[in-house]
Amino acid sequence: MSMSDSDTSSQGGDYKNFKQISRDRLLHEMLRSTKTGDSKSTWKVLIMDKVTIKIMSYSCKMAEITEEGVSLVEDIYRRRQPLPTMDAIYFIQPTKENVIILLSDMSGRAPLYKKAFVFFSSPISKELVNYIKKDTTVLTRIGALREMNLEYFAIDSQGFITDNERALEELFGDEESSRKGDACLNVMATRVATVFASLRELPFVRYRAAKSSLDANTMTTFRDLVPTKLAAGVWNCLVKYKSTIPNFPQTETCELLIVDRSIDQIAPVIHEWTYDAMCHDLLGMDGNKYVQEVPSKTGGPPEKKEVLLEDHDPIWLELRHAHIADASERLHEKMTNFLSKNKAAQIHHNSRDGGELSTRDLQKMVQALPQYSEQIDKLSLHVEIAGKINKIIRDLGLKDVGQLEQDLVFGDAGTKELINFLRTKQDATRESKLRLLMIYAAIYSDKFEGDKGLKLMQLAQLTPEDMNAVNNMRLLEGSSDAKKTSSSPFSLKFDVHKKKHAARKDRSGEEETTWQLSRFYPMIEELIEKLSKGELAKNEYPCMNDPSPTFHGTSNPASIRSSQAPPVHSMRQRRTPTWARPRNSDDGYSSDSILRHASSDFKKMGQRIFVFIIGGATRSELRVCHKLTTRLKREIVLGSSSLDDPPQFITKLKLLTAHELSLDDLQI
Repeated sequence: MSMSDSDTSSQGGDYKNFKQISRDRLLHEMLRSTKTGDSKSTWKVLIMDKVTIKIMSYSCKMAEITEEGVSLVEDIYRRRQPLPTMDAIYFIQPTKENVIILLSDMSGRAPLYKKAFVFFSSPISKELVNYIKKDTTVLTRIGALREMNLEYFAIDSQGFITDNERALEELFGDEESSRKGDACLNVMATRVATVFASLRELPFVRYRAAKSSLDANTMTTFRDLVPTKLAAGVWNCLVKYKSTIPNFPQTETCELLIVDRSIDQIAPVIHEWTYDAMCHDLLGMDGNKYVQEVPSKTGGPPEKKEVLLEDHDPIWLELRHAHIADASERLHEKMTNFLSKNKAAQIHHNSRDGGELSTRDLQKMVQALPQYSEQIDKLSLHVEIAGKINKIIRDLGLKDVGQLEQDLVFGDAGTKELINFLRTKQDATRESKLRLLMIYAAIYSDKFEGDKGLKLMQLAQLTPEDMNAVNNMRLLEGSSDAKKTSSSPFSLKFDVHKKKHAARKDRSGEEETTWQLSRFYPMIEELIEKLSKGELAKNEYPCMNDPSPTFHGTSNPASIRSSQAPPVHSMRQRRTPTWARPRNSDDGYSSDSILRHASSDFKKMGQRIFVFIIGGATRSELRVCHKLTTRLKREIVLGSSSLDDPPQFITKLKLLTAHELSLDDLQI
């Protein structure tokens, strides 16, 4: 089926970001398309399975679904009430089980619904299509039978997951199981490919090369081939799309880079000091839900209220990528400005100080109340959250932990400083010590072998489970034991003869220093910059469909040829991000300027870049994609098998060898 807006690729038309396109396809191309003829004005039932319900809930609000004529949402696996006068929209995966239920619903003399409009989330097999066609009574009751090719979860305006929560365990576990691994990669490839079907984009598919292809002495393992296998799977799906989807591009329109967690073991465990990351790392939130305590109207104990920290909240949108110290300062300024400019807020504030309210004051307050109430609620919410985070940082001594983490990464601290910390900071939490040791193990993997690592873990008083997590870092190692050469600049092991043993290189003077603990940046920042400039080494990141010299996806078309690799002594370069700098706000509340600039900037975008990380992405990596979108003037979309905060990632690492544990116990 052709799309309602034919030009969603990054080559023209009104530019919509990744999540907007996903939402529009579900609401307009799917739901609205069923409003034809006699069914135009009638209400419909929307039937989904567990996966498609999740897809829908990430992209659309219930009010938007209702607006498109849906009065009832049902689970296909539950027993449903017959509604023979109503039409039904099925948005389901193309599985045999789902097709059998669909046929059962619509067959016989008394079908559950009048007509069925069927949309599959990914390509359906010919066998299942023939199975549907065989039932002639059902066929007359089917209003549409289409492949939506939308089977990903839009977690952010520029981010999606394939929801393979067990990917780390199934692909990188101690006991390599190619059957489980291949099944996981097949689902992942299908879902990643549907992103390009939705956006009408055909990417150059680049991937991290297997180490055995770079070094003849390295033995090929299943986990080493994971990016290669996924790249091949995605490309196979795209080749089929070229011949089956109307208006699908026949030449490349964007770039896709497929990597795995081995490119950066530090990003998932280091403390990321932005407002968004701190909320999810320290507050034990369930997804984006924050439970706020609000004063009871009846004077009883505080009432609990669930709040979603999402894009519809302009303050969240403005502050989420700011350093927590910066976010706290800006919130204080906003509250002060709001109180000084808003009469109702002033009166309300003064009444708290014991002053009596006059009738005139009350009248002014009531006039300003609706707007005032919403604004003060939003501000109060964020002031409360920032206050909680700052208290946890103080109580747990996280500034000292964070300082040592960054010093280890940048080579300003080593074994001596770590041992000193473990001996003197007895009150540091077990989790803080575990994360420090995981960072140390990623940088000094050679020093962690044998007794040395064990002694350090014993000094930190780690439990056997925690020791397991540290030891399992080796399963994600980004390098072989062979001697490093300049052809392998991104490895996690370093030349032991260096004076300064760093996982990041100092590039001071590049950006103005603002916040001390914001030096760290994830590896994908350098990879995306190199990809955009056409400087990504072809031997390390080959292309499934080798770019032709005429490709203009980079600012410098000639630079698509790989250039020299960076010096071997560093994996990363030090820089202080611009996102930590204060932005001017013309009042104490509004963040409209942020939204305004975001929408106008997108109209000037170049071709999209997609980065997919197998084994879980981090909030720091999502933040980098937003930052580089502005810097490179190209929409950067981050995809992954899951989005993990440090506690979740650490639990998954423990599972790589502990088979008696179950990921199902995780609250993700």
